[in-house]
Amino acid sequence: MNTTRPKVLAIAALAFFGGVIFASSMDWTNLLVAQQGRVGSAPEVRMAPPGAAELQGGFAAVAEKVTPAVVSIQAARDPRPASRQNNNQNQRQQPRMQLPPGFEQFFGPDFDPGERGQAPQQASGTGFIVSKDGYILTNNHVVADMDRIRVLLTDKREFPARVIGRDPQTDVAVIKVDGANLPTVIIGNDVGTRVGEWVLAIGTPLGLDFTVTAGIVSAKGRSTQLNGLRQSLYAIMDFIQTDAAINPGNSGGPLVNTRGEVIGINSAIASPTGTYTGYGFAIPITLAKTVMDDIVAHGRVRRAVMGASMNEVTAEDAAVNKLSEIAGAKISDFGIRDNQQNLVAESPAEKAGVERGDIVVSANGKPVDRVSTLQRILRTHQPGDVVSLDIVRYGEKKNFKVKLVEAPADEPRAVASTARRDSEPNSAAATFSSLGITVEPITKDAIEQGVSDKLKGVLVTRVAPGSTGEGKLFPGDVIGEVRFPTRAPVTTVAELQRELGKLKAGQFVGLVVYSSGRDGATASRVVNLRLAQ
Repeated sequence: MNTTRPKVLAIAALAFFGGVIFASSMDWTNLLVAQQGRVGSAPEVRMAPPGAAELQGGFAAVAEKVTPAVVSIQAARDPRPASRQNNNQNQRQQPRMQLPPGFEQFFGPDFDPGERGQAPQQASGTGFIVSKDGYILTNNHVVADMDRIRVLLTDKREFPARVIGRDPQTDVAVIKVDGANLPTVIIGNDVGTRVGEWVLAIGTPLGLDFTVTAGIVSAKGRSTQLNGLRQSLYAIMDFIQTDAAINPGNSGGPLVNTRGEVIGINSAIASPTGTYTGYGFAIPITLAKTVMDDIVAHGRVRRAVMGASMNEVTAEDAAVNKLSEIAGAKISDFGIRDNQQNLVAESPAEKAGVERGDIVVSANGKPVDRVSTLQRILRTHQPGDVVSLDIVRYGEKKNFKVKLVEAPADEPRAVASTARRDSEPNSAAATFSSLGITVEPITKDAIEQGVSDKLKGVLVTRVAPGSTGEGKLFPGDVIGEVRFPTRAPVTTVAELQRELGKLKAGQFVGLVVYSSGRDGATASRVVNLRLAQ
């Protein structure tokens, strides 16, 4: 194609001016000029969004600020004499639950809770200094039952430490060294922490002193998903989840926000291998501080409880109670019990008028969205305090004032023997297709297989797959009462047939259900179900 030179120049000029006009419409001309610099005027300044350099600088500043107050903890336990070993035979026969699953991963490879009382034991962990005179927060499982504890600071100073107090129920311990003008951390407030915020985990993982890892807050209020970590009937399950790398040795170290404030104590990992796979859990610092204040002030933890066990609210619970959200804490049982589920005192909540199946929606005016939230609210109170509970009872709103009492200690109690039931109930077995369950009287065979002979009701023997009752009722459960829409005891199969026969498909029924544990201990819960077609 032949094109004369004047035509080429004309085409080029048109292209240039057209490009300028297009760039002006897209606001690109300012950018081009700013890059080249303007004559006779100051360049336009545009703030760039925070980048990797700023974030990295912030992490470095936080690490420099916090790490001097982080300590490496080395704990040792002396061998026990043979007589003590014999006393520990039952303990060695139990699963490795002296520490909950995941917790034992924070100790050295030679540590075995089942072998305590035999060979010398060594354990390592992390802590952080909270006062200039040497008070240190760490995990209970780092220092429990240890004979000697030493802490090492980043400046190579080393101190012997003594245990001031520890709380297995929250896995928090306070130890102390004799020092003055020691570096300290800043205690933050985890309540305002949001999922997605950056955090740092500082500790001594895998024998590597004072290591810093970064991640985000992955979730808050982890509770029922981590029931395997529960060591005690009154254990408070309210973990912060993070993907900051946490490994054996990090236990007891601080989880820190980008302002350099401690928001949690790193405590556990979810891992099939025993090392980091993306899931770590920290105790909220507001809970840990409450425990620490109790220990320092009273020498022990004075735990205030209302004498009620609770379950999370299900979709069926919300529907039958006419709740706008699937939220709250459902009352399932009453009584002050020890760790072996033995009843040791009456329930203040039951005395105040709270009933099984009630949904607690707020406490002292604070909304309750889950069990751990209510636990946290109660944990801020002392025994003797009165708490105002707003509850919903099958659509009806009520308020009760409950005077809290002190929870029993964790020491085991002897289990009383029970008499064997001699008579058989006089009803036949029956299947209820609307619930997908088969029930029968409680027989001697059932008692011999572990069903408590103290229970009265009908025994669930089968739950059909895919039925209304699947996942909510289980073989071995005992149905002892119809709670809703009317209240009626269930002592025979015929009584349950009569009450369910009053209901139509699609209606709700509330059942008081009992389950038997070890040594004949029982627990109850309320199960709300919608009858199938």
